[in-house]
Amino acid sequence: MRVTYPDLERTVQALVAGETDEVSLMATLACEIHHADDRFDWTGFYRVVAPEVLKIGPYQGGHGCLVIPFSKGVCGAAARTGKTQLVPDVDAFPGHIACASSTRSELVIPVNARRGLIGVLDIDSNQPDAFTAEDAAALERLLADVFGAL
Repeated sequence: MRVTYPDLERTVQALVAGETDEVSLMATLACEIHHADDRFDWTGFYRVVAPEVLKIGPYQGGHGCLVIPFSKGVCGAAARTGKTQLVPDVDAFPGHIACASSTRSELVIPVNARRGLIGVLDIDSNQPDAFTAEDAAALERLLADVFGAL
């Protein structure tokens, strides 16, 4: 099944209406996004917990890496640059961190609140070249809608 982003957005907005706790929001989004599309093998958040340090937050799927420095991997690149990372082949990404050997492609989006970067949304797929620019744009909008006012 493929995600229908307008439906996902309506569902998420209904579930999180009025919620301001970042971890609760992340948990709800991780669950809803993960189960919306068969391409999404691991879906979760890494939270900024110290300068230049991400730690695992709410997620769906197998175990993830516990700590990722901004200087390492796809998640670190998204946090460091503030730009979405759309990676069709993780083996070709310099410094990719293999938290799961099944990951073939990855989409990582910075998550910003009013105070700045609070984390990244990381979606892994066991399929090569699984993500599109449409996926990136729709999820960027969803994250901005949910976290932008916090």
